[in-house]
Amino acid sequence: METGAEMDGLRLGADGRPRCAWAGEGADYVAYHDAEWGRPSADDDRLYEKICLEGFQSGLSWITILRKRESFRQNFAGFSIEAVAAMGEADVERILADPGVVRHRGKIVSAIANAKAARRLRDETGASLAAFLWRFEPPADERPERMTAGWMRAKPLVPASTRLAKALKSRGFTFFGPTTAYAFMQSMGFVNDHLEGCCMRDECERARRAFVRPA
Repeated sequence: METGAEMDGLRLGADGRPRCAWAGEGADYVAYHDAEWGRPSADDDRLYEKICLEGFQSGLSWITILRKRESFRQNFAGFSIEAVAAMGEADVERILADPGVVRHRGKIVSAIANAKAARRLRDETGASLAAFLWRFEPPADERPERMTAGWMRAKPLVPASTRLAKALKSRGFTFFGPTTAYAFMQSMGFVNDHLEGCCMRDECERARRAFVRPA
């Protein structure tokens, strides 16, 4: 298999290691695939950031969002839930004026509203946002036994992603439907969707086994 060639949803990288083909060959995308995608987190702000970025991605490619991520972080106070929850209309106008982000008023307003919803959820439940989200980790019987390219090409959803989307909607979150919820689960390690044969699959599986789910 030659460098750059694809087979069964995998692509051989310049380092000779097979990866999920969606990571392509760009250094930023490969780094995201290797170091972030599928790695579990219990950090409220990082989970909130991903909820927001998945919402901004709707209708766009992820690489577009990835390349704008630092500008997003600058505009949204590093995605600190407390800081963003304090933002208002002046901040919406400020962010809309920055070409470094996706200038979509509805999505910007949603990001601020979601921070307020996350803060309210923490106040009402006395638990972290992470603890709430990890309650929706999909059980084994909602997942395929083997992660294949065919299953991934089918644009998968699992019942848990619908449950999560409904639960967040009931808490006041917006721009977060079942499809977005599953993309969030994939990226934040609620599932391990690295394909069989991907050089990162076993590493992410070990990270998931070692991860302490927040209570």
